[in-house]
Amino acid sequence: MIFQSFIFAVEVTLPISIIIILGVVLKRIGWINDEFANIGARLVFNLTLPALLFVNIATTDLSSHFPGLLIAVAGSVMVLSFLAMHWLAAYIPTQLSRGAFVQGTCRGNMAIVGLALAANAFGNDVLPIAAMYLAALVVPVNIFSILTLYYHQAESPSAKAVAKSVLTNPLAIAIFVALIIALLSIKVPAVILDTGQYLARMTLPLALLCVGASIRWHEFRASRLLYVAIAGKIAILPLVATVIGYYCGLRGQELGVLYVMSAAPTAAAAYPMVRSIGGDYHLTAAIIAGSTLFSMFTSAIGLFLLRYLGWV
Repeated sequence: MIFQSFIFAVEVTLPISIIIILGVVLKRIGWINDEFANIGARLVFNLTLPALLFVNIATTDLSSHFPGLLIAVAGSVMVLSFLAMHWLAAYIPTQLSRGAFVQGTCRGNMAIVGLALAANAFGNDVLPIAAMYLAALVVPVNIFSILTLYYHQAESPSAKAVAKSVLTNPLAIAIFVALIIALLSIKVPAVILDTGQYLARMTLPLALLCVGASIRWHEFRASRLLYVAIAGKIAILPLVATVIGYYCGLRGQELGVLYVMSAAPTAAAAYPMVRSIGGDYHLTAAIIAGSTLFSMFTSAIGLFLLRYLGWV
C-alpha cells in the first residue's frame, strides 16, 4: 500500500516538476528568456487558459455535475484563510509587507499548477469539476486580493478599480459566457469547440515552462517572513482545507481537487497586482518563486498521504 501510494504521488507530480525544471534549464542555457516568459504568461492568461475553462464549463451538464459541497467548502476555506492571514499580518512590523504576505499566502496558482496536478492525478475526466471550482473562486479571490492590498496600504479601495479588474479579467469573462451557455443548454458549434480544444492543450505545458523560466534564485535570500508565507501556502492551508473537506463529507476526486487547488503555489499574477497597487513586491516575487519550487515536494507528500489513507 505504501509503495503504491508513493508511485501514485510521483507519477502525478514528477511530469509537472520536470517541465518546470525544464523551464529553468532552458532559461539558463539561453533558449528562452524573460521576454518569452512574460509573453507566454500573457498568452496563457488572455487566450489559452480562458479557452480551456470555456470548453470544459460550456460542455458540462451543470445539473448533474455541479460540485456544490466542494465549492461551499472551498469558498469557506478561502474566506477563513484570508481572515486568519489578516490577523497574523497585524503582527508584521513593516506595513508594506502585510498585504504582500496575506495575498502571497492565500492566492494560489489554481488555474495552472492546480489544474495540471488535478489532470495528472485523476485524468481529464476531472477537468469539469476543477473548472467549476475555478469558476466559483477566481472572481472572489481576485476581489479579496485587491481589497487586501488596499487595506494594508491604508487607502480606501476604489469601487471602480475593483470592478474594472474583475470585469476585464479574461478568465472571468470566459467563465461567465460558458456558464450562460451551459445553463441554457446552448449547443456550441463544433468548429469553436475544436479550436478551443487546440488552444486549451497549449495551456499547461506553456504555462509550466513560463513558471520555471520566471524562477530567480536570488529571491530566496529574504527574511523569515518569506518562509512563513511559503509554509502557510503549500503546507498549512492545504492541510486545513483537506481535513475540513474530509469531515464535511468530501471523498475521492472532489477531495483530491480541493487538496491540489489549495496546495498550488502562489499565483504569478500576485506580483503585478502588488506593483500596481503598492506593497512589498520583492517579498511577493520571493514567495512566488519559493512556493513554486517547494510545492513540487509538498504536493507529492500530500498526494501520497491522501492515497495511503484512502481518502482519494
